Amino acid sequence: MLSNPTFWVLVSTVIFLAMAVKMGALKGLTGALDARGELVARELAEARRLRHEAELLLAEFEGKRKAAEAEAEAIVANAKDEAQRLAKDAEEKLAEFVTRRTKSAQDKIAQAETQATAEVRAAAAEAATRAAEVILRGQVAGKAGADLIAAGLKDVRAKLN
Repeated sequence: MLSNPTFWVLVSTVIFLAMAVKMGALKGLTGALDARGELVARELAEARRLRHEAELLLAEFEGKRKAAEAEAEAIVANAKDEAQRLAKDAEEKLAEFVTRRTKSAQDKIAQAETQATAEVRAAAAEAATRAAEVILRGQVAGKAGADLIAAGLKDVRAKLN
């Protein structure tokens, strides 16, 4: 054992450390290690605090995101409802417009038919009156015939119109 170099290295290391402790060299080393440990502990505490703040912010933003998504969905739903309502209103207005135009066209057609019928009746009455006048003039002569023709024409015109 005394001839083993490892033994003598151990003995010299123990003596060196004993002298270093006696002279106070280890106090500076332990003070530096303690200071470093306190610094690491403070940094860990700060990291924990920052992590907690980050988690709170994340939760807050998640809530805001969900609220924004819900609001966006509500806006889209309202827009769809409004679009459907506008489309329905447009269809109703178009149907009403077509109905009014159809009624107007039917009224104009009926008016034209009535007018055409009146014109045909007037033309027929005029033609019948002229024909009767020609026939009666040929058969009845003189003032009495002229008076009779005038009275008959008046009567025919009144009945045909």
